[in-house]
Amino acid sequence: MGTRADFYVGRGPAAEWVGSVAYDGDPDNYPAIMALTTEETYRAAVLKELSSRDDATLPAQGWPWPWEDSSTSDYAIAFDAGGVFYSACQRGTADDVWVKLDTPQDDDGYPIGADLMPCVFPNMLDRQNVTLGPRSGVMLCTGLKKGTP
Repeated sequence: MGTRADFYVGRGPAAEWVGSVAYDGDPDNYPAIMALTTEETYRAAVLKELSSRDDATLPAQGWPWPWEDSSTSDYAIAFDAGGVFYSACQRGTADDVWVKLDTPQDDDGYPIGADLMPCVFPNMLDRQNVTLGPRSGVMLCTGLKKGTP
């Protein structure tokens, strides 16, 4: 399985989804994007990244995942309030939050700070177009012949 990431402009239920990747979605893989400070440069950098990949999905292709929002994706990355945030939402609890890469963490790895917005995502059910091809992040292994070790 790949490490999926969904990209947004804005955070919360009215955020604009601008695309997704099925592999290598960890925010650490996007240092240039994570450092951007304007919406225009963020949009351009995300579009350039998505346009260069076989595992990318653009909004015109529909929401690629079988789940309804980014709470099940490995990561969500969003430009908002003059900076880029990623979702620390994998815990599945009500105190999951959006953070910046440089946000301090406690001993358990949970972010600390006064400006931590809860993870809430737009519902994509009406835009779903689930794929099982290269954009899905699913890896299939086939071809072993009987008697092959």
